[in-house]
Amino acid sequence: MFTSRDFGPLTTGITASRPYLVVAALLLASFVVGLDTRVFAVGIPDLRGPMRLSFDEASWLSTFANAPQILISAAVAWLATVFGVRRVMIPSTLIYAGISLVIPMLHGGETLLVLHSCRALLLGLFLPATIMVMFRNLDTKYWLIGIAIYTLRVPLAQYLGVVLVGIYGDYLGWQWLYWQDVIFAPIVATLLIVSAPREEINRDLLARADWGGMLLLGSAMMLLYIAFDQGNRLDWLESGLIISLLVAGGFLAAAFLINESFVRHPWAHASVILSRNIGVGYTIIIAFACSAAGASIAIPAYIQNVSGLRPIALSGVYTLCGVFPVLLATILAVILQRRIDARLCVIAGFLAMAMGSLIGSHLTSSWTPWSFIPVLLLQSVGQSFAFFATVLYLIANSDPKRSTAVSAYIQVIRIVGVEFAGSLMTTWLRYREQFHSNTLGQTISASSRNFDNQVMKLQGVLGEGMAGKTLSTLHVVSAVRSQAFTLTYADSFLISFWFAVAALFLVACLGAAPYGPLHHRFRHSK
Repeated sequence: MFTSRDFGPLTTGITASRPYLVVAALLLASFVVGLDTRVFAVGIPDLRGPMRLSFDEASWLSTFANAPQILISAAVAWLATVFGVRRVMIPSTLIYAGISLVIPMLHGGETLLVLHSCRALLLGLFLPATIMVMFRNLDTKYWLIGIAIYTLRVPLAQYLGVVLVGIYGDYLGWQWLYWQDVIFAPIVATLLIVSAPREEINRDLLARADWGGMLLLGSAMMLLYIAFDQGNRLDWLESGLIISLLVAGGFLAAAFLINESFVRHPWAHASVILSRNIGVGYTIIIAFACSAAGASIAIPAYIQNVSGLRPIALSGVYTLCGVFPVLLATILAVILQRRIDARLCVIAGFLAMAMGSLIGSHLTSSWTPWSFIPVLLLQSVGQSFAFFATVLYLIANSDPKRSTAVSAYIQVIRIVGVEFAGSLMTTWLRYREQFHSNTLGQTISASSRNFDNQVMKLQGVLGEGMAGKTLSTLHVVSAVRSQAFTLTYADSFLISFWFAVAALFLVACLGAAPYGPLHHRFRHSK
């Protein structure tokens, strides 16, 4: 018969003498993860020139810069339990800062891919231990605030990342896409040097290590991540590589579940998530990622492909209507969570996201960056409420002593879910752009007289002769292409709307969270 510890290691350890500093260090590290991932995703076009990368090489660079995160991230909470936060995090942050300093000095080649892979592997160490350390070092009355700051990184990075890319690209230089971490990572290391407790290695847990389970889950999710990341570019099932990655990833995931069922001392037994509330909660996280992906991808893409502007054009509206509302909404969500059921906050968040997406679906080619104000306000507030309340609900339904195993599954859902959402949205955009381009092209072809009339009118402005006719024709073609992109991005908001609606139906399947430190009545009952 299984004992309690047979379902995963208990989260125990020495409480830090300066708990707020160690928690602050890991929360700052979580922000480094969010900002780095978002900044790199938005800024990758600016790296192609200075790093001398083709489109395909840049695509693979993006994959190498992210996929190794998931190989290690699921096991980080376990590593921190065994070796202590000090041994795991301090060397990692310093090496990470050193690699970030060196990368901008390189130009192409295999070394660039290797360093990005190492950097991603180290980045995967920063986030997963945060929840476990909060539970260990903070009084229960501060858990709510800690979780709020932990979840704040997701919506904040989405908007602040675009602002930073604009500033770096137009003022400071593309190198700061990396050098920002040369500043933040040493701060994390310093805080940990000052505050992290010196823990003995847990040799008993190390002797019972489920190395097979950790390797199987990390490898499975990394292969699936690569398949999702490259699937759209390689046309999914038309590519033998994508099929192989999907089959191998699925096989290793099944092997992981089998391993956890039979091994004597499982690392992250599936029983941790086998309940209705937690299972549905993780599904809501995936729906959240899919709904948030619409605005995250469509707005910067519209500004670039339709308006012909650089990311800096979004800095003002993203700061006023994205960054600040996210901060205020998170504070409001914390206040409300002390008084009302978390499910009500989740509902309010998805309702706001649905409304924002519905407004965005009426996008036209006349919109400017400031036309997105209502979309951004609703999305930023909605994302803050929905993500924070969902994560809070999931943790409230989990045993804090099992946070090592819970952290493993949270990281898998977070990273793979976001990549799945991005891949789904990118593929949807590609097919819709092809559809709208073909539809508009057929209309022009069928009404060539109107097309000729437009060309003739433009020739009166751009000049007569062959050169004027060529410029006029290119102008009409460009207008058609812009309209196709506009309709495509409007469609992306529409699918985001339906994912938000689906999430609302999922919330209806959630049961009440158990009474505990994160329950909305807990504070008032004391």
